[in-house]
Amino acid sequence: MVKGKPGAETDHPLERLIFFSDAVFAIAITLLVIEIKTPHLNTRSTAEAVQALIALLPSFFGFVLSFLVIARFWMGHHSAFTLIEHYDRRIAWPNLMLLMSIAFMPFATAFMAANLGGFVPTLFYNLTLLATACLSRWVIGIATGPGMIRADADPAMPAMLRNRGLSVILGTLSAVAFTFVVPGLSQIALASMPLWHWLLSKGSRSPASNAQGTKA
Repeated sequence: MVKGKPGAETDHPLERLIFFSDAVFAIAITLLVIEIKTPHLNTRSTAEAVQALIALLPSFFGFVLSFLVIARFWMGHHSAFTLIEHYDRRIAWPNLMLLMSIAFMPFATAFMAANLGGFVPTLFYNLTLLATACLSRWVIGIATGPGMIRADADPAMPAMLRNRGLSVILGTLSAVAFTFVVPGLSQIALASMPLWHWLLSKGSRSPASNAQGTKA
């Protein structure tokens, strides 16, 4: 966000923080595909080429999974930072910690993909996701908290972003738990994030809804 409101001067520290963060997210996503090693074929045999691609399926799986995961973290980061009025140094280190975790994702992905279904690599990957989710929720909480959020921001947005961040934590925590049961299928638990978000949103709306119903 270059300007907090019409007529306001450019907040250069905030602008630099956003540009730097976007760059780290973009580089992390790019490194995911660099980790996929191009197979060297000894012949022009179609069968050999197909087998080489099949051997890369775990890497393709890791790439797609982590691309979507990092993209989702970026979307949450982007949405939260559009609500910021001005730069506050309180967010600098939490944001750097989040970016460190994002930058680490390509390694965790490559380790998991090279040992797909293995307990330790899968647990390592899911714990990396959990740490990133916690750091993301921390940053979102600061960005949408008092002293940073724009006065004209939609009041419903901070609660929605915080609930969404918590749903990501619960989804990744579910994946960690599933690792101890079925390591190779543990990432399926990440699909529970929309359910967690719905439950959290429903719970946060219930008191207000009940109050409105009483007044009616």
